[in-house]
Amino acid sequence: MITPHSPLSPRIEFPATGTPWRALEKRLDDAKNGDYRWDEGRMALYVYWLDDALGAVSKNASAKYFMENGLGRKAFPSVQRLESEVIDMALSLFNAPAGAAGSFTSGGTESIFQAVKSARSLKRATRVAASHERLKIVVPRSAHPAFNKAAYYLDMDVQRIAIGDDFRVDVQALNAAVDERTALIVGSAPAYPHGVYDPIAALSEVALKHQVPLHVDACVGGFLGPFMKLNGEPIPDFDFSLPGVTSISADIHKYGFAAKGASLILYRNEIFKQHQRFEFDDWPRGHYETDTFLGTRPASPVASAWAVLNYLGTEGYRGIAKIVADTRNRMIQGIEDIEGLEVLRPHSELSFVLYRSQDPSVDINAVAQELDKKGWFVGVGVDPVAIHFMVNPVHQSIMERYLDDLRAAVKNVRDNKLTAQTNAHTY
Repeated sequence: MITPHSPLSPRIEFPATGTPWRALEKRLDDAKNGDYRWDEGRMALYVYWLDDALGAVSKNASAKYFMENGLGRKAFPSVQRLESEVIDMALSLFNAPAGAAGSFTSGGTESIFQAVKSARSLKRATRVAASHERLKIVVPRSAHPAFNKAAYYLDMDVQRIAIGDDFRVDVQALNAAVDERTALIVGSAPAYPHGVYDPIAALSEVALKHQVPLHVDACVGGFLGPFMKLNGEPIPDFDFSLPGVTSISADIHKYGFAAKGASLILYRNEIFKQHQRFEFDDWPRGHYETDTFLGTRPASPVASAWAVLNYLGTEGYRGIAKIVADTRNRMIQGIEDIEGLEVLRPHSELSFVLYRSQDPSVDINAVAQELDKKGWFVGVGVDPVAIHFMVNPVHQSIMERYLDDLRAAVKNVRDNKLTAQTNAHTY
C-alpha cells in the first residue's frame, strides 16, 4: 500500500528499470484498499456520482482528450470550442445578459481567485490615484476559505461579517463594512458550512448602492440549485437575474458530475474578464497570454464537462435534483426519529444535512467516531458542533443502511458513555 512520505522515512529511489503494467495496476489497486468506498456511498463529500452510465460518458469523453493541452489554442481549436460551448450553456442557465463572458478553470479555488483578481484589477484601474492602495473584500463568515487564500496571494485584506442564527450573513453589517477600499463583496449560494443561501437579492442592492462588484459563490449549488428550483424546491434567486450580481463561480465537477478539474468563473460582462487576464510581451518567444491562472491545462475535464452537460440536459439534471431532494428529506426524517438527535434549522435549502445531539449523554463527536469505525467518512462542523452530510444521488440506495448504523452508533455512545474530541480536519 502507498503511504504518505515522511521526511524521516527512507527516500524512494527513482526506478532503474521499468515495471510491467499488470504489476503496476495491482499496486495501484492495493493502494486504494485503505480508502473510503465512495462507490458505496460511504463519503459525503469529494465524490459526486449518479451511475455507471453517466460515469462512462465522463470517462470516455475525458479519454478522447487525454493528451490535448488547453493552453494551445491554435493547436487545439476544438478544446476552445468545447470550452466556449460549456460557458455559453452555463451563462444561459444563470440568466446572463448579452455580453456576458466566462472562463473554464481547474476548480472552485481558481474560480474564486480569478473573481478576486479581476475585482482588484478593476478597482485599481478606476482609482488611479490609489492604484497601489491595499484593497479589501467583504465576505460572510461562512464564505469559503478560498477567498482568504486569494487575498493572501493578492495582498488584500478580508473582512468577514457575522452570520445570524439562520446562518445567513448580516446584510446590514456587511453594508456598513463597505468603504472606499472595498473591491468586492461576496455571498454564497449556498455556503458550505451550513448549506443555506445568503440573501443574494439583498446583497445585490448593497452592491448597486455602493457601486461595488458582487461575487456569488455557487461552486456547490450552481449545477443543482437551478434544477431543484425548476422542480419546485424553495431555491432563492442568486444569479445574473439580480442586477447587482457581477460574477458567479460554479463547479461542474460537483453536482454537474464532470471529471474533476472542471469549474467556471462567469462575469456579467467582458470587462471583468479582461481584468482577470494575464499578458506578457517581454519574452524572446513572443507574446504570452492566459485568461486564468494556469498555463498548461488538461483538456480532459473540458471534454468531460461538455459531454456530461449534453448527455443529461435539463431533463436529466432535474431527475438528479429530485433524487437528491428525496434522499435529503428521507435522511432528515430518519435522523429526527432517533432519540437524542436534532437536525439543525434552517436545514438545507439544497443538499446538506447537519445534525447534532440534544442529549448530554450522547457526544456527537463520539457518534462520528463510531460511524467512522463502520466505514463512513464523517465530516464534523465546529460552529456549531454537528455532523455535516452532503447528499448526492449515490446515497439514495444506502440511506437506510446509514440510518441503521447511526441508530446503533447513538445507542453505543449512550450505553457506554463514550466521548471524543472534535475532529477539525475533516474537509
